[in-house]
Amino acid sequence: MRPRLLTGLYSAAAIAMLGLLVTSCGPRPPSIIATDHSALSTMERIMLNANACWFKSSDPAFASYQLAPELNSFTGRPRILVVDKKHPTGRPSLVVQAEGNPAQLQAFGPMMSGASGGRITGDVNRWAGGSKGCQ
Repeated sequence: MRPRLLTGLYSAAAIAMLGLLVTSCGPRPPSIIATDHSALSTMERIMLNANACWFKSSDPAFASYQLAPELNSFTGRPRILVVDKKHPTGRPSLVVQAEGNPAQLQAFGPMMSGASGGRITGDVNRWAGGSKGCQ
């Protein structure tokens, strides 16, 4: 009788463990995901805010320019370009790019040494940090 009792106990323990396993595989409440700091996600945030704050708001500093995003970069450096509206295929007036995780940002071009350079730096750094909106 004893071997059957042990076999029954093992079977009961196996069924209990299987039950725990099945319930642990069920749906879970959503977890909170922190802001992604990869180069691509950072540049996506910057692009959305730059488009809204610099271009769609009719900001006079950007009136003669247009946004040219290049987020699908095979070099691992997604970037946005600010180009002249009259010559969109010409040399960009501003390049903002990111690389790595966490993203390392670079901004360069003639606009950075102009009157808007400080503002561009402030906006880009604020947006890269996760802030939204214009100032």
